[in-house]
Amino acid sequence: MSAQVSDSFGAVTSLPLVELRGICKRYGDLLANNDIDLRINRGEIHALLGENGAGKSTLVKILYGAVEPSAGDILWEGKPIAMGSPVQARALGIGMVFQHFSLFDNLTVAENITVALGKDWTLQSVRTEIGKISADYGLSLEPDRKVWTLSAGERQRIEIVRCLLQNPKILILDEPTSVLTPQEADKLFETLEQLAAKGCAILYISHRLEEVRRICSSATILRAGKVIATLDPRRNSARDIAAMMVGIEVGNISPREHAPKESMLKLNKLALKSETIHEIALQDIDLEVHCGEIVGIAGVAGNGQSELFAALSGERLSRRGMVSIEERDCSLDGITTRRTLGAAFVPEERLGHAAAPHYTLSENTLISHRLDSNVVSKGMVSKEAARKLAGEIIRRFDVRVPNPDPEARMLSGGNLQKFVIGREIISKPRLLIVDQPTWGVDAGAAHMIRQALINLAAYGSAILVISQDLDELFEISDRIAVIHDGKLSTANATESWSREAIGLEMMGIGQEGKHS
Repeated sequence: MSAQVSDSFGAVTSLPLVELRGICKRYGDLLANNDIDLRINRGEIHALLGENGAGKSTLVKILYGAVEPSAGDILWEGKPIAMGSPVQARALGIGMVFQHFSLFDNLTVAENITVALGKDWTLQSVRTEIGKISADYGLSLEPDRKVWTLSAGERQRIEIVRCLLQNPKILILDEPTSVLTPQEADKLFETLEQLAAKGCAILYISHRLEEVRRICSSATILRAGKVIATLDPRRNSARDIAAMMVGIEVGNISPREHAPKESMLKLNKLALKSETIHEIALQDIDLEVHCGEIVGIAGVAGNGQSELFAALSGERLSRRGMVSIEERDCSLDGITTRRTLGAAFVPEERLGHAAAPHYTLSENTLISHRLDSNVVSKGMVSKEAARKLAGEIIRRFDVRVPNPDPEARMLSGGNLQKFVIGREIISKPRLLIVDQPTWGVDAGAAHMIRQALINLAAYGSAILVISQDLDELFEISDRIAVIHDGKLSTANATESWSREAIGLEMMGIGQEGKHS
């Protein structure tokens, strides 16, 4: 599939579609990319791996023209080019799906895609093409829905479809399955294999090593900004690849003894009307979470997870008697009151919902922490105390930061996730409700977060985890329930579930009588 050229001896050789040679990028004292070489061929699905902060995002932004390298060369079809902007990159045939969505919430799906594609596209032509792409690749989208009404998985589909409509020669995907269900991920893999068969190159960034081993024929591993290895991931175990990424062997989750204790969270026929025609109404949800246990909730994106989290956190209020924390009815209480009862919350969207992008990490600690009275003076919280607390979170949860107290937006997605999780866990809440705890983090960070959740449960806290990662739920949960179309199945012991049974529940065709 590669371009053919002859060397000085007349032998035919193949040129890669794109080649990076000696790429360096320096931010002050930080060398984010250090003499990186990377070759990607036509029709190849090539993984770019590394722990959070290894330099992956910086490197692909250089390739996409969003960041200028400090040194090094980019060759496109064997010819040196200066990648001046994303506009130039797209004109060459480079498409990119970023980990953080770049969408206008108040515009429709079709309007968002039309804005990105430019003046050669009309709204009607985009609607038509969305239909074709949806049919061809199973990436279902409703063109006239407002983006703010969509789940994270549906928003991810917009980003992917937007790139596919540009007929890219190379498609860069940054954590594309982090908010997709297993079924959606399987469909995406089929899409990528179809694209590769047609000659499109795929540069695939993911922390899910088993899916890398499934679809990628080659992988480049970065650590601390340098290339550590280039290998065939199919010939290496996920554990070996993870060890190369983080520099040490990634261990197993430490088990804990689990004995049911007193009830901490109780939902009694929780119902919530949808505020728009696109929201999912919650219907008669019964659930109890005890101190010292982890209850997991699985489900396909857009089946009521966001609405459930809002009802539990106090962002949406229900009717009396529906939500109780430690036997106190808090159905009509907001977030602040629920926090005073010992509850803590980690929403799915870390940048903008869990953390204010343009505020420093120390300022972001004040979003959820009520600091001790000895650091409060005349109604003002001590900045020094906030910085100290942020520093403790950074240290304990290995958050990689460019300076001691950066703005939240300056962190990589995985490091920001570690920070917002750590911010809540460090206060040892009596109840923790977390939505997608390891979204977009590397194997080492995922292990640390999951172990921290297990340790918190061992301490005696009640934990409710909403996750689309079934491996995660099977690893840490004592009981698992499935949400579908706003209804919640019975929370059964994890060992009593099979993946097939959970899959049926996720599709709404579980065993009769299992739904509460």
